[in-house]
Amino acid sequence: MPIIQSLDRALNILDLFDEHTKELKITEISTRIGLHKSTVHSLLKTLQMHGYIDQDAESGKYRLGLKLLEKGHLLLQGMDIRETARKHLVSLSKQTGQTTHLVILDGKDGVYLDKVDGDKAAIRYSRIGRRVPLHSSATGKALIAFRTSDEIEQLLNGYRYIQQTAFTVTDREKFVLELADIRLQGYAIDNQENEPGVRCASVPIFNHAGDVAAAMSISTMIAVVDDEQFQHCIQLLIYEAAQISQLLGYKS
Repeated sequence: MPIIQSLDRALNILDLFDEHTKELKITEISTRIGLHKSTVHSLLKTLQMHGYIDQDAESGKYRLGLKLLEKGHLLLQGMDIRETARKHLVSLSKQTGQTTHLVILDGKDGVYLDKVDGDKAAIRYSRIGRRVPLHSSATGKALIAFRTSDEIEQLLNGYRYIQQTAFTVTDREKFVLELADIRLQGYAIDNQENEPGVRCASVPIFNHAGDVAAAMSISTMIAVVDDEQFQHCIQLLIYEAAQISQLLGYKS
């Protein structure tokens, strides 16, 4: 099987960093992998552009980027949370007849990790692996609202508020105010903001450290589920999500 040389070299650079070697100068990297500094510089800049390498502004030394941490968390969450949450997604769907989802954060998007179709639901737009916006979806809002102010700032820095429907909030200030309201009430809603005719609710799932590990949601058709029924769905959602958090070691 042929090896892509540039990719092989970039991965070799990442492998230079470990618990004993957290920062390296470009000359050290060049020496250790046996490549000219100009070649190493191009590889580093490419890795840096994608967030896999970071550079200290003062010392000029290179270190691993946060993207690796994000991907590591994504892998760990996918291994643990989906299995833990599955029966609760099924339970909520059976109780309501609606479609339920499990979503995790990847970069500046949510990603559907699991889904249970309700026997009364006509919603088929979602699929496992599909990305979902943070600003227009209930799950996206739940994933971001309960993080620290610094984390929220980082996620919203450069974020694009694409208008999905006529109801989508595309103003940053309004969105930030909505996130504050979500923290107070404990759940997020999107009312036709992501898909016409669809109203969703979502609740965060916390891990043992008290961090948001995922979001659980329920999707309903406005023409089928009225306000009273929707509120009942939210209460069931809150209960099931709390059970998952508890299984992950979260202490409220």
